[in-house]
Amino acid sequence: MIVMKFGGSSVANHTQIEKVRAIVEAKRERAPVVVSSAHKGITDALVDAAKAAAKGELTRIDPAGLEPGPGAAALSKRGVFVDPIGRQRTILAELGCPADLLDAFFAELCDLLRGVSLVRELSPRSLDYVSSFGERMSVRALADYFTRNGLPARAHDVWDLGFITDDNFNRARPLAGWEADCREAFAKLDDALPVVTGFVGKNRAGDITTVGRNGSDLTAALLGGALGAEEVQIWTDTDGVMTADPSLVDGARNIPAMRFDEAAELAYFGSRVLHPSTLLPAMASDIPVRVLNTNRPGHHGTVIEQKAVENPSVATSIAYKEGQSVVVLRTTRMFGQAGFLAKVFAILGERGVDVDMVSTSEVSVSLTTADRAGITAAMPELERLGECELHHDRTILAVVGQHLPQRPGIGARILGGVADAGVNVEMISYGVDSINLTMLIADADIDRAVSVLHGMLFEAR
Repeated sequence: MIVMKFGGSSVANHTQIEKVRAIVEAKRERAPVVVSSAHKGITDALVDAAKAAAKGELTRIDPAGLEPGPGAAALSKRGVFVDPIGRQRTILAELGCPADLLDAFFAELCDLLRGVSLVRELSPRSLDYVSSFGERMSVRALADYFTRNGLPARAHDVWDLGFITDDNFNRARPLAGWEADCREAFAKLDDALPVVTGFVGKNRAGDITTVGRNGSDLTAALLGGALGAEEVQIWTDTDGVMTADPSLVDGARNIPAMRFDEAAELAYFGSRVLHPSTLLPAMASDIPVRVLNTNRPGHHGTVIEQKAVENPSVATSIAYKEGQSVVVLRTTRMFGQAGFLAKVFAILGERGVDVDMVSTSEVSVSLTTADRAGITAAMPELERLGECELHHDRTILAVVGQHLPQRPGIGARILGGVADAGVNVEMISYGVDSINLTMLIADADIDRAVSVLHGMLFEAR
């Protein structure tokens, strides 16, 4: 058995979905389980609609479609409101699905958005519920299309296959022991190809949860571990894991094989290919993860496993994580005082603020987080401990490699290359026996820093 996860770009439209069908058909002898994301753009459109409803900015909420009201604020990052119902209907028509295939879902979504609009409140629980419609609709469209085109398939909501989670909305995880229920549920399935929702789950109370944005990777890895799969395949729109973000670096190269720890570092520090938590269940079960390109299925992609071959290169890849906020706390009360940092992290922990980088001296501590709202809310309490500065729009830039600490002068070369690009480094983290060197730079400097480092580390002769 293999688990094959297809992302939003892989199931974006009829052309891409036909590619997926052909790829899965070619793997039928390996008993595939398909995990699907929502069609590209649908989840963003659902979230935008939910936020618009909470602000009273939807004038029409019915199964025929959604419309923003006159004078509505910008409803998405792109400044354009996309009707998720209209977009889904277009995809159904492209695929030749029955026009009423998802009418029950459209009606359910509209009822939910009306409720949000009436109370003018969008809780984490309600947001998960709204966000779940993308995957729930996509698997039914895919299963219908596959079946009508010679590949008998059946859609499944993952909670019907044992995936019952905790109550941590937006970041849920399956409950301990769920694997046995999952194996029992799969044993009862018929011979039709299972097409399973990624990203979503349900708690014991029956409330829909999600595992976090781009979390279908994690669903696939968890299912792979529970079912003892031979391999978990993550199908994307790139040739596996690359030496840098190909949208920034034209010369970015495929990495044929890498270790779990390298891939985990890259995912955590912003690699766009894998969800940060994806590799944990695969590592625990020692199941290889293979990253492949839906648009070039013949490409070997990247295989990630515990015993990958040694990488002779100076570095494996460059990743970045933008949108960071940095706090600098200065006080002489830190000097020689045991437990001072514990007070700092207790304040952040109470607000669920996840810290990425930390740098300390005897009289100051600097730390970064992607949780802008959380760190802003924590500032009044932090200011009771000392003088604080808060800066936004920063990026963690990470160079990952198997043997960085054993390469004399590599740290100086990396920092020198960044300096030559005219980029200021505000913080550095480089631990003993670490496989990554991380730097904090301004968001505006990402392109220059990544391009220069890639040229130095991967393209120089």
